[in-house]
Amino acid sequence: MYLQLKNKKINIVVANTFIKRLKGLMGQKNISYGMLFPKCNGVHTFNMKENIDVVGLNENNEVIYKYENLSKNQIIRIKNPQNKTSVLELPKNTSKLIKLNSILLFKDEDIV
Repeated sequence: MYLQLKNKKINIVVANTFIKRLKGLMGQKNISYGMLFPKCNGVHTFNMKENIDVVGLNENNEVIYKYENLSKNQIIRIKNPQNKTSVLELPKNTSKLIKLNSILLFKDEDIV
């Protein structure tokens, strides 16, 4: 799956297992992809090697919150019910291309 932001294509990994949700982007360097955490309204940046952007989405994938260039050892909680919220972790400074209240469209990989 990927997210197209202007002329930038960002691969997205869905954190759909316990291990993926637990690890997230922890320990990664030179992050070049994002992770989507469905039914999640909070993340942390403990054990992160570099800063990231965090975007909160409602059940319609509308951007309801945005943190840019978030440093390590932070806890982010989005004030929206967990079952109606998803969190998108992105490489630092990527969310500058995203506006609050916009709707993000995730696309499946193109079949050639």
